[in-house]
Amino acid sequence: MGPALALAATLMAAGVPAAEPGVTTIELLALKGFDPVSYFLKEGPRAGAARFELSWGGRVWRFASGADRAAFQGSPEVYAPRLGGFDAAGILDGRLVDADPLVFAVIDERLYLFRDAGRRARFLADPELVRQAEAAWPGLQDQLDVPFSDAPQ
Repeated sequence: MGPALALAATLMAAGVPAAEPGVTTIELLALKGFDPVSYFLKEGPRAGAARFELSWGGRVWRFASGADRAAFQGSPEVYAPRLGGFDAAGILDGRLVDADPLVFAVIDERLYLFRDAGRRARFLADPELVRQAEAAWPGLQDQLDVPFSDAPQ
């Protein structure tokens, strides 16, 4: 038995599932690399660093510091953008629209992203729109190419 077969036999005996050939899992970079915790701090959004990364919800998240990474790891649902990080106004229109991570609002202690300043202003002027977008979001998740968790829903 060659070395590769011996390794495979050892792994199977140990109960380690074999990887499917040709299957590659890709995790997308969340918030274009901005630190999600920093949105809640006085200085606002900061770029994260590759050395302070972690995976959650099918995405890779970067942080400006180890402390921010630890805060996120303890409560990711608090810091991750709501509505999968898509433009909240697009969600109201029944569409998944990419958002600009630098056009944001913290509403009811949750992070929402928008495509442009006009859409952001609309939501800030009418807090009921947030509740409507939250109600619409579960019905749009089947349109995602890559599942995303921003529980609790």
